[in-house]
Order: sequence, then structure tokens, then C-alpha cells
Amino acid sequence: MNSINDLYRQVIMEHYRSPRNKGLTSETGYISLRLKNPSCGDDITVQAKVENGKVVKIRHEGTGCSICCSSASVMSEVLKDKTIEQAKSIIEDYYNLIKGEPVKDEEALDEAIAYQGVANFPARVKCATISWKAIGAILEGHTGEQDVEE
Repeated sequence: MNSINDLYRQVIMEHYRSPRNKGLTSETGYISLRLKNPSCGDDITVQAKVENGKVVKIRHEGTGCSICCSSASVMSEVLKDKTIEQAKSIIEDYYNLIKGEPVKDEEALDEAIAYQGVANFPARVKCATISWKAIGAILEGHTGEQDVEE
């Protein structure tokens, strides 16, 4: 295995073992969305606080595999303090990365670049994207609970 893959694996495992921004809050001003993937058991709730067109705080809580849970942690750091437009652009790039397609701004993905290998494992795509889909839906004005679309 080459050193870059080792580095990416370390990033994923570090965020899985020590997730950032984990735990939901009852603080006012947060928008919440829960996504579940009944086929694999991933169940993630994402909360975001948006002020003046900027994502100022992101929280997450859920259960799932290391890819699912670590991706939520990375997402919560990568998108924090971004404008809604910046966040949407990064989310789009992340989806392209996961599909093995070119991205517009690799640098903006920051540690999310560690998930580029998921493109080689189609069964893991939903695991890697569930929290990103939740924050994307929040930024589009959706709330509540839903299953991940097949």
C-alpha cells in the first residue's frame, strides 16, 4: 500500500476514534435532519446553525460504520465557517470525488479528500455521503427525518 493511502486511512480512523463536533445540542437556532439507510443501518442526525448566509456550527450524532461516522466528523469541520454557496460547492465536489469524477477545488475538500478511495467500493458510497446529504438538505431548507434515497 502506498503512503498516501496510509495517510488517508489514518485520517479516516482518527475521525472515527475521536469524532469532532459529535453530539446534538438543544441550543436554539439549529436546523436538524436525520437520515437513515435501512439497507445498512447507518443512522445520522446533522444539526447546523446558519447565520447571515454562513454555516457557523455543525453537530452530528449517529451510528454506522467507520466510513459513515468519520465522514460526518470530517464534514462538520470542512463546512464550518463556509458561506452557503461555498458549502454547496464543496458538497458537490465531495460527491464528484466519491464517484471518481474530477473535482473543481481539491484544496477546499481539505481532509475529505481521504474518501477518494470510496469510488472503488460502490457499496460504501452511501456510507460516505449520508451526512453530506443531510447537511446539503438542511442548506436547501429541509428538516425532519427521512430514509436515504436508493
